[in-house]
Amino acid sequence: MAEPTGEGFRPAADDQPRPDAEGAARPEDPAVAEVRERAQRAIADADNARKRAERTAAERVTAERQRVAAAWLPVLDNLDLALRHAGADPEAIVQGVAQVRDQAADILARLGFGPVGAVGEPFDPARHEAAEAVEEPGVPAGTIVRVIRPGYGGETLLLRPAVVAVARAGRGGAHDGSGGSDADRGSDGG
Repeated sequence: MAEPTGEGFRPAADDQPRPDAEGAARPEDPAVAEVRERAQRAIADADNARKRAERTAAERVTAERQRVAAAWLPVLDNLDLALRHAGADPEAIVQGVAQVRDQAADILARLGFGPVGAVGEPFDPARHEAAEAVEEPGVPAGTIVRVIRPGYGGETLLLRPAVVAVARAGRGGAHDGSGGSDADRGSDGG
């Protein structure tokens, strides 16, 4: 039986040509030799396919990292420009920083990670962190009333949850009848 090695198959001792009665080596059966050769080729092909897949995956990761980094270069350029003009009109600086912030948010959105958490949305513990529960007259319990720190994510992947303040039921026990939410029961902010 052939034994696998790091470089293919090595014939086992019982696979070696055996001497006949006169001491001359018998040639290996051609069918056995063909099977051995096919097995060695299949192992080599599988190893080459694995190496090719690893190389392709590494190239894709590198290309994606390069694409994402390149998307952020204009933001860096604009921040450098703002720093060079820091002594200029403060109102113009604020306006420029706001434009750079919008540019950064646009890049995240193009990468599939838009903002998460908006005032008026129902609280969702999978996408929001409740930092505060506050009484807000006229606002149903479990509704976001203030975004403390925006979150970012896509349909299936969340980069960061939004940190929010959530309306809770008034002290009189009145609420919207929905049975409350996690925010109604309190939150440790994490």
